[in-house]
Amino acid sequence: MDQMGNYLRPTSAIDCDSESIERKAADLTRDQQEVIDKARTIFYFVRDQVKYDLYVLSDRPEYYRASRILDIREGFCIQKAVLLAALARAVGIPARLHLAAIRNHLVPDKLRELMGTDLFPTHGYDELCIEGKWVKATPAFDLKMCQQNRIIPVEFDGKNDAIFHSHNLEGKLHIEYVEDHGHYDDLPFDKIIDLRIQELGADFFDRARQAIEARTARG
Repeated sequence: MDQMGNYLRPTSAIDCDSESIERKAADLTRDQQEVIDKARTIFYFVRDQVKYDLYVLSDRPEYYRASRILDIREGFCIQKAVLLAALARAVGIPARLHLAAIRNHLVPDKLRELMGTDLFPTHGYDELCIEGKWVKATPAFDLKMCQQNRIIPVEFDGKNDAIFHSHNLEGKLHIEYVEDHGHYDDLPFDKIIDLRIQELGADFFDRARQAIEARTARG
């Protein structure tokens, strides 16, 4: 398989050959012929119809499978990026994942307390190959969440990179890109886990599970 073929193939996480992914991708793009239109439609579906929720993170690989994320319709940045990659590949658009460390200067106090920092060591987004060019696409924050939190939504035109804005609607410093971890044709699961433990501590996932259980109990 050539290199571009690697960005179209199904994997355990990016299961673009699963029935639900293929069906959703076909339904979303049924009346569209241009690649750029298909890419934009898929992007906005993942951005707005899959709720952003950091409290579904896990150290179990099955929680990162695109078909599962499509089914539950919620996820954090990496999970939503995996889903976008799978839907794109399902309609023939080469897609790859990109990791970066970012600092969220407006992270909520409870989340900052859980993490012990405002640094997110493994922010994930996508790169889609459109008309021979790799274009960055960040579908993480849904529109409703942005409106509720005074965040500038990431818009995607299929031609220009779509990444987080540095400031929010009030002009306050928001997202800072700190370190680039490169791009991948499949989910680099072990690398993600290692980077989180390295930055957030060996007990991070235990703390996260406790926070998720407490949140679920509160309803």
